[in-house]
Amino acid sequence: MEGHPKEKTSQGWVRKIAALQDQKLYAELNWEGSYEEYLDVIRRNPKVTRTAFQRIYDMILSHGKTEYIDNKKRLIRYHFFSDEKFGGKDAIYGLDVPLMKLVNVFKSAAQGYGTERRVILLHGPVGSSKSTIARLLKKGIEVYSKTPEGAAYTFSWVLDKKHLDGTVTREKTKCPMNEEPLNLIPREWRPRIIADLCAPESGHAIPEGCELCPACRFIFRELMGQYGGDFEKVIEHVRVSRLIFSEKDRVGVGTFQPKDEKNQDSTELTGDINYRKIAEYGSDSDPRAFNFDGEFNIANRGVIEFVEVLKLDVAFLYDLLGASQEHKIKPKKFPQTDIDEVIIGHTNEPEYKKLENNEFMEALRDRTVKIDIPYITKLAEERKIYERDFNARNIKGKHIAPHTLEMAAMWGVLTRLEEPKKHNLTLIQKLKLYNGKTLPNFTEDNIKELRKEAPREGMEGISPRYIQDKISNALVSDKGEGCINPFMVLNELEAGLRTHSLISSEEQRKRFRELLTVVKQEYEDVVKNEVQRAISADEEAIAKLCGNYIDNIKAYTQKEKVKNKYTGLYEEPDERLMRSIEEKIDIPESRKDDFRREIMNYIGALAVEGKSFNYRTNERLHKALELKLFEDQKDSIKLKNLVSSVVDKETQEKIDLVKDRMMKNYGYCEVCSTDVLNFVASIFARGDAKD
Repeated sequence: MEGHPKEKTSQGWVRKIAALQDQKLYAELNWEGSYEEYLDVIRRNPKVTRTAFQRIYDMILSHGKTEYIDNKKRLIRYHFFSDEKFGGKDAIYGLDVPLMKLVNVFKSAAQGYGTERRVILLHGPVGSSKSTIARLLKKGIEVYSKTPEGAAYTFSWVLDKKHLDGTVTREKTKCPMNEEPLNLIPREWRPRIIADLCAPESGHAIPEGCELCPACRFIFRELMGQYGGDFEKVIEHVRVSRLIFSEKDRVGVGTFQPKDEKNQDSTELTGDINYRKIAEYGSDSDPRAFNFDGEFNIANRGVIEFVEVLKLDVAFLYDLLGASQEHKIKPKKFPQTDIDEVIIGHTNEPEYKKLENNEFMEALRDRTVKIDIPYITKLAEERKIYERDFNARNIKGKHIAPHTLEMAAMWGVLTRLEEPKKHNLTLIQKLKLYNGKTLPNFTEDNIKELRKEAPREGMEGISPRYIQDKISNALVSDKGEGCINPFMVLNELEAGLRTHSLISSEEQRKRFRELLTVVKQEYEDVVKNEVQRAISADEEAIAKLCGNYIDNIKAYTQKEKVKNKYTGLYEEPDERLMRSIEEKIDIPESRKDDFRREIMNYIGALAVEGKSFNYRTNERLHKALELKLFEDQKDSIKLKNLVSSVVDKETQEKIDLVKDRMMKNYGYCEVCSTDVLNFVASIFARGDAKD
């Protein structure tokens, strides 16, 4: 009796768990029907008969796409590669151009233009997300097969089996290669049947299909003999069911990777003899004594991934030739067998160079569509990689100071960029142009030229994995008092260069160190600007200064006088005030008139659109006003004296106000805001501050 309450409790939990199941969905995914019912399904929805390439292309499009213009070039971002359905765990950032090329290959293959007879080879440096793309495609096709739009079907045979005791039972034998049920119709009959099944208004042409696999062909032939060629009676033994792709269940999704040559042979791709059944069926060439469970077999109708494909033994690469070009595989002691699957491999550059230099592998090169997958060269996209992994949700007990991940990403991107051939452009400026910033005298056409003159950009440099490892090192370090800052991460990155296994020369190591110095200088400029903004964050004071400046340049450009609010007298525009603001953003004396007219034209254009002017909408003017206000206020805070640690009460209150602004506006914590103020104060103490 003592055990009953526990039993009731467990039953209650089981009921709760069971309530989570969607019975209707389960019934849909496990649908089973007769062949006649399946033909009705095709009549209503011919897309269930799609080829593997058609299905994977439709799967990508089902997630939607966004078209946008980047430097006068129309690009498409396919939302599928953002991995939104799984929370962005495998999201691909900054590779819209390579992914467009990949999707175009799928589109061409789906329409039967030739690329369906090719091996798709993702090629690029280590850590450039090649395997992530393949993983996304496999994961995506699994999920798509569970939706009404992605429905696919296969069949089983229901046969009588006689046992040794004389009893007969009905047993179901599933097609080992998950074939399309239409393959059961003899090829010479198909055109007429397909024409009747597929209504023209459906917009989808039913594929001709393949021949049956050896196992199903054997059963079909035996039944045709048993029933004297009566197709209708043969097909009564067929049950059609939903096909749900699953890599774990080895249905429609396969993965093959290199292993020790002594422990791997081509039967892993095409299946092997079942020696236990030879005694039962009498021959090793009987399909019933063969396991059609190689990766090519089980991936039929879906996708197969070849991991580091060019590291495979040559014997395996030969299997790829027929699989790609003829869509056929050759199981041991059986005829060539039709397959319908997307073959996608990935490889690093050293292996691909070996392939290029191997004259005996011309046939494979000819059957390969190579898609270059480079490193990211856009800072904002590179930063997303680290923000996905290192954020407040994932990192507990440690604060990541602002710009820490950005500076790590900046260094990573800089290592991948080629030095600009134009002598008036630095590498950091090139990075900013690629990131969407505007620079004087540089147009979108210039950016296109920069990309054209460096076609291999992104194919070399530092891998995101290396940067992720060093950020992790900084996080577990006992330095930083619960907060890691950019210098901690940059120091980890520099220390790791001494033992980095992929750095090929001392010259390359030296260049990477020099780029770390560039990043540190950029960080100094960024935090000085933030401290300046925090000090001069008096919006009312900036607005007042802006209004005064606009009144003066309006009078100056229109050759008028300005009314003095205190005396009521009309005076000449205040040239000293105007120049003190313009000099903060390096407007030379010779260009002051152009800049003032530019501001007035901008204000006029806004007025025409019915909009009012706000200094925040003009980045250059906003910066100039902040720097001017900072110049006027910094002495009252005595920032230079902060490093002396002797600060009077009034100054400390002002410093605390600045820290509060930095914490509120820029995401600093108590520790890193104090560190940054001390750091910037030391710069001013050295006299390094920019005007």
